[in-house]
Order: sequence, then structure tokens, then C-alpha cells
Amino acid sequence: MAKKVTETRRCAYEPRDHQLDLHRALKRFSVLVAHRRFGKTVFAIGLLVRKAGQSDLDAPRFAYIAPFYRQAKAVAWDYLKRYTRNLPDATHHETELRCDLGNGARITLYGADDPDSLRGLYLDGVVLDEYAQMRPRAWSEVIRPALVDREGWAVFIGTPMGRNAFYDLYERARVDPAWLARLHRASETGIIGAAELAAARAEMSEEEYAQEFECSFDAAIRGAYYGPLVAAAEAEGRIGRVPWQPGVPVHTAWDLGVNDATAIWFCQRVAGEVRLIDYYESSGVGLDHYAKVLQQKPYAYGDHILPHDAHVQELGGGKTRVETLQRLGLRPRVLPQHDRMDGINEVRKLLPRCWFDSEACNAGLEALRTYRREWDERRKCFDDRPLHDWSSDAADALRYLAMGLREARDERMPRLHYDNRGIV
Repeated sequence: MAKKVTETRRCAYEPRDHQLDLHRALKRFSVLVAHRRFGKTVFAIGLLVRKAGQSDLDAPRFAYIAPFYRQAKAVAWDYLKRYTRNLPDATHHETELRCDLGNGARITLYGADDPDSLRGLYLDGVVLDEYAQMRPRAWSEVIRPALVDREGWAVFIGTPMGRNAFYDLYERARVDPAWLARLHRASETGIIGAAELAAARAEMSEEEYAQEFECSFDAAIRGAYYGPLVAAAEAEGRIGRVPWQPGVPVHTAWDLGVNDATAIWFCQRVAGEVRLIDYYESSGVGLDHYAKVLQQKPYAYGDHILPHDAHVQELGGGKTRVETLQRLGLRPRVLPQHDRMDGINEVRKLLPRCWFDSEACNAGLEALRTYRREWDERRKCFDDRPLHDWSSDAADALRYLAMGLREARDERMPRLHYDNRGIV
């Protein structure tokens, strides 16, 4: 009895049977697909506390990453404090969402909305919570390299949101013996009682219930603007190999990021079709980077469509982004300001005419599938405005393309003219 009290004082986290089974089954890379109220975040923080407390490495570093930094604080910070409160010499740093343990280990909470905050770090272990809602390149470009130095481990957990990067990762884990893949449906775990599941089902659409409780990757994403239209394009064979046609101008449409990524769609108009042949996005670099990317491609360009705020002067530079791009050799075409919902409806009209190259446009397509309305938890309904997350950049760039094509068709778009002196 005394031993049990001592163990409880050492760590307040005591896994349930299904969580304990997962602890025993984990591999270096593991993907856990689980229904709502499974206890994913509790498991995630408990795992990090256990691994950090047991580590004998020099200055061990562990991370919990949520889709948003504010979400990490709201969902996981209290759990981290609770499960480490009795550990010897544990200290909590509220402003940094960080816990330091007596053995030199450190557990920090991050948001995938700012993946650059992880650049340059090394990690011995990381949990990515609700991975389906994260920008996929945060893993490949930032987090995976942070695990290289000390061969750290990673656990991806979440509930499906269509066939996006989380689905691809789960499918990879299913066939790769070096990875663990687990899928836990509410109808199978018994964690939620049958009466409560029946009550939830009565209040939800079949698609919502299938996604949230039965872990269906095929269910439509709640509140998605373009998901059904992208699914229709896939069903009709309009997502596949879409080669570049030499001799046909390539138009680009840009969402110019400041704190977010800059996203660029590349399209050609051929025989009434709008062919999306390429997509590019990046962050933390200047406009010269994007100009160089475009110049390195073999395309002959038509219009470079920019949002209306491209005329705003950049801080410290004194030049507008239009002037900067013109100086770099591009010929921008700037949209007049428009209503966001008008633009979204224009994209809805455009998508049935679109063909997408599945490989070159994969990142953009994932964003279009995910782009959705924001959920108001207080009113229990969707807001009129879109949720601003990683998918917004690609979706906004496509909105500018749709509006640009409409304006060009109606011959209402003001054009910028150039000679060797610049804009005239």
C-alpha cells in the first residue's frame, strides 16, 4: 500500500487499460486514429511526462504540438502541470508553456501555426495532437529534422478530417513494419456508453458522426467550403496527371503572406478548362525567393494575379509589393477589393472546370479539402467567416485566381503597364 502511495506522488498520470496498451505497443513512429473523448490528449501528455522522467540522455527535450498555440495552452497545459506537480524539482514556466524536470528534461508546448518557432531545436520525442488540422510541411520541413540528431520518436494522434496528410500517414503506418498504426472507433472501445453514443448520433449528421466517433476518413469535413467539389473532381478523373502545355501562357495567383505562408497557384486555360499544373508555398522568405522560384520554372507567364493589398508599402522598404515584384522582373496584375464570400462563391463556380495535377498540386489540394467555416462553440453553429488556419493561404490564392479570371473575362480588371522605367 505504501508503495502505491509513493508511485502516485511521483506521477499523477495513471493510464487506463486502453492507454496502457498503447504505451506498450508504441514504436519509434506511431499513428493513433481515435474517436472523440478517447483521451488522446491525456495519453499524449502522460506519455511525454513518462518519457521525460525516465530519460537518461543529456538535457532531454520533448514537445507537445497542437494545431494552434492557444489550443495547446487551453487543452494541454493544465494536464502537464497536473501530471508533473508531484515530481521532484519540477518547475513550470507559464509564459513559455514549459515544464523542467529534476533530471534536466524539458517538456514544451507549441503550436503548428508557428512551426518556425521549432527551427534549430533538437527533440528526443514529440506528440503531434490533431495532426489532421496541421500544415503538412510542418512535419517534413521542421519537426522531422529536429529528431535526427538523437533519433527521437514521434506520435501522431487525432480524429480524421477527410483524406488528407493524416490519412496518408496512417496508410503508410499500416504497411510499414517500422511504424505503428492504430484505429479506435467508439463502437469498438466501449469508452463511451451506448446510450450516450445514441444521443450524440441523434444530434449529428451521419457524416459528422462517422467522422467524429467512427473515425471515417471518407466523411465530409464539417463546414468545408470546397471539400465536396474537390471530391467530385477526383471522382470525375480531374485530379491526376495534368502536363504543362508549352506555348500556352501560365497564369499565377498569389496570396501574399506576412506572418503566414505565401501561396501561389499556376494555371493554364486550355479549351475551356482551367488546368492547375503547379502549386508552391513557403514562409519566412522575401519576395525575391518567389521570383527566383518562378524564373527557374520553364513556363512562359501570362498574368501574375495579386490581391488588392499588394499596393501597400512594406515596412522598412518604402516600396509596395507590386513595385518589388516588378523590380524582380515580374508583371503583376492587381485585383480590386472584393467581398470574401463573393470570392468563395466564384471558386465554387470555377472548381467544376478545374483539372489538378495530383503530384504538383498535392499540398494545395489538401488545403482546399480542409478549408472550412469557423465553429462557434458558444452558439453551437458555424460562423459566416472562414477559419483562419494553414489551409487559408492556398484557399485565398485560389479565390484570387477565380476573381482574376472573372475580371479578365468581364474586361473590368485594371491592368498595370510597364516599360523600362517601371509602372506607367
